[in-house]
Amino acid sequence: MSPDRAAVSATTGEGQRSEAALIAQMRRQLTVGQRPLFVGIDGRSGAGKSTVAARVSQAFVEPGDATGRVTVIEGDDFYSGGSADTWDRRTASEKAALVIDWRRQRDVLERLRRDGVAAWQSFDWDAEDWDSDSVPLVATPTIARPAAIVLLEGAYSCRPELHDLLDLRVLLDVPHAIRRKRLIDREGDAYRSDWDARWSAAEDYYFDIVMSPERFDFVLSDWHIGE
Repeated sequence: MSPDRAAVSATTGEGQRSEAALIAQMRRQLTVGQRPLFVGIDGRSGAGKSTVAARVSQAFVEPGDATGRVTVIEGDDFYSGGSADTWDRRTASEKAALVIDWRRQRDVLERLRRDGVAAWQSFDWDAEDWDSDSVPLVATPTIARPAAIVLLEGAYSCRPELHDLLDLRVLLDVPHAIRRKRLIDREGDAYRSDWDARWSAAEDYYFDIVMSPERFDFVLSDWHIGE
């Protein structure tokens, strides 16, 4: 662990903190020269990762700055879990390891750090064959350049294979009942039918064994989002 990482852990690792404290922590790291600042925003389905990423982005908007100071990379762009049938045949550990292509995520982060620009093709959620020899990807690439802050948001975004590329690892810790209501509101019948049975095992394995809360630099609880 680097001195900077140790300092972050010492100030943010002692329990759950507020969204305002997260933004303040990011400002402090920018002040001491960490540019761009690479941040992973992780959490279970329905935790509010996209919401927090949007609020963080808004917090760093400056007058007259048309492009903003935050680049957001959506973790769902790198889905690689295959079809429902393939997914259901896997063990919980296999699901957690394969659901997101962290190698492509790592390549994007490395290129942003090294070259100042990265392009990738997002997973094609409208494709008919999710189990083809090659993962179905949209034709038009997404192109990103690093602003002052680069946010990788999405479940599994702080996995150990990315730790050396992330300056700050953030966990959104939200009670199951709140997440379930959000998912029902968002997914409707699709959630009611099989979401818990199909996706929870992978998330349980990842957040209980691979990335338990103490491995994050900052834990943001649901009742502190927006504070």
